Amino acid sequence: MAQSVSIGVGTWAWGNQFLWGYRPDLHDAALEATFQRAVALGLRFFDTADSYGTGRFTGRSELLLGRFLQALPPQQRDQLCVATKLAPFPWRLGRRGYHRAFEASRQRLGGRLDRVQLHWSTARYAPWQEGPLLEGLADLVAAGEAESLGVSNMGPRRLRQVQQRLAQRGVHLASLQVQVSLLAPEAVTGGELGACCRELGVDLIAYSPLALGLLVDRARTGGGTDVPPGPRGLLFRRLRPKIEPLLALMREIAAGHGAQVSEVALNWCRAHGAMPIPGLRSPEQADSAAAALAWQMNEQERLALDRRALDLPVRMPANPFLSD
Repeated sequence: MAQSVSIGVGTWAWGNQFLWGYRPDLHDAALEATFQRAVALGLRFFDTADSYGTGRFTGRSELLLGRFLQALPPQQRDQLCVATKLAPFPWRLGRRGYHRAFEASRQRLGGRLDRVQLHWSTARYAPWQEGPLLEGLADLVAAGEAESLGVSNMGPRRLRQVQQRLAQRGVHLASLQVQVSLLAPEAVTGGELGACCRELGVDLIAYSPLALGLLVDRARTGGGTDVPPGPRGLLFRRLRPKIEPLLALMREIAAGHGAQVSEVALNWCRAHGAMPIPGLRSPEQADSAAAALAWQMNEQERLALDRRALDLPVRMPANPFLSD
């Protein structure tokens, strides 16, 4: 299964000051170089969202991605899939509740928007809101405004309901995004969600596959201190001492493949049939992501990682909007 699963690029950090310390003067040039390297190395799927970017930089991720896309030759640009997620904010209501948001996103992306996605399900707190919004997204696909439609943060029961609703419209549900990593393994190790996606023909996309950097093993790859600054440091201090058994096994597997620990994390997702979309902020990170495509772990390695991950006493924080 892993042979056919690619690796995409997440852009959550582009414009995010709170977790990633974004500053245009310090980071925009590096982000453009990262984008160019990723494209040159064959990474084709780029994921963003209209809510990415904090404070005055809300929408910055889409804006930067659109700027970088416009700088590509048309033939190269046409090889990519550009996906964005639209947030179901409380004021976005009805079948046309996403109309203005979609147009704003497409404008920020320089006119290129291949896949439109529901950012999270409202089934837990406003179930009446979600249906009309999905119908509106299906309208966009049916009208040719976007090529495909995806959803995020849904479990198998809700996924089946949404897929059936869209199928009645003649619209194929292309993908589902959920948090998947060795520190959030249940979505794939439990079996039900992955099996549901395969049955329905829905691509499974793994966001946060490196667990905000916890699965990069920074201190052992020349990344300096093992604890990053800012709010992520709090998570590192709480989780990092308790995941050493997992990291030790990942280092062992990485050494056997002449790879980095981050490549093990990405290929574990691929071995479960999920396309990881790691957040990339430097050309070196793009190199590491692309390098993971050159090899795949065997079944014994995957099973060993499954067991080690499930035995850990800690997990990444779950998305509060995840529906079952």
